Amino acid sequence: MNWLISDALAQNAGQQPAGGGIEFFIMIGIFFLIMYFMIIRPQSKRAKEHKKLIEALSKGDEVVTNGGLLGKITEVGDNFVKIEVAEGVALKVQKSAVASVMPKGTLKGD
Repeated sequence: MNWLISDALAQNAGQQPAGGGIEFFIMIGIFFLIMYFMIIRPQSKRAKEHKKLIEALSKGDEVVTNGGLLGKITEVGDNFVKIEVAEGVALKVQKSAVASVMPKGTLKGD
């Protein structure tokens, strides 16, 4: 019956498995550091940049929303901005919906 159980496994049947507590905690620490530098830190940097962009919005800025609308800001409120997307057509959107500020003159290029 030697072919069902390897000799090495049978010899360690009464002993504790190799590798214990400290190696496990070191591995968890390394995993957390990798997660921090690969996921958490870049995401918080992007959130800070977006918050700074939202706070710097002003009348006359040309912006793109998360939905893809391109327009010029005509009015800035506490939580909302009014964006003119065509002559005489203005939409009110949340400030957080603004994805990016475009260079001046982008609207004239269309």
